[in-house]
Amino acid sequence: MVKTILLSGYKSHELGIWDQKHPGISVIKHALEGRLRVLVEEGLEWVIIGGQPGVELWGAEVVFSLQEEFPDLKLGVLTPFLEQEKNWKEERQDYYNSIIDRADFVDAVSKKPYIGPWQFKARDQFSLDNTEALLLVYDEEKEGSPKFLKAAADNQAEQGNYDIFLITMYDLQVAAEELQERERTDFY
Repeated sequence: MVKTILLSGYKSHELGIWDQKHPGISVIKHALEGRLRVLVEEGLEWVIIGGQPGVELWGAEVVFSLQEEFPDLKLGVLTPFLEQEKNWKEERQDYYNSIIDRADFVDAVSKKPYIGPWQFKARDQFSLDNTEALLLVYDEEKEGSPKFLKAAADNQAEQGNYDIFLITMYDLQVAAEELQERERTDFY
């Protein structure tokens, strides 16, 4: 039974998603909800994210919606460094802060502003060391930034008891078809 899971995946720009109205977001959220719902029903208590725009923040929204049904589910945000959102556009900062304001726990692994890329690696390792599994929206065919976390998680899994759950492009296609079917059913 997994009690604490790290949730991550592609950043929004890696998926070609530039605004919050993109239809792909609902597909990703649907796929995440399906996986998280099963894990929550099996005893999941905490979902940890790094607060990156894209899959992580959309995943936070999924956690918030699941909390209506499962009030004991908690969201933790472990940022790699202080003020990670400082140079983001205002709209993205507002969205990020709306997630941070609702999270059950927020902290930065490095207690300094951005110094270097090693802070991301340190956050990933700290997060892996303090969770029991990784839920990653990732496809080997389309690498992108999640490949580094996936490699570290693979290492963690080889060391011992660590689970990796992937949501692949195939899974997203299935989620899209489920949503289309639901819309057709709701229409008639």
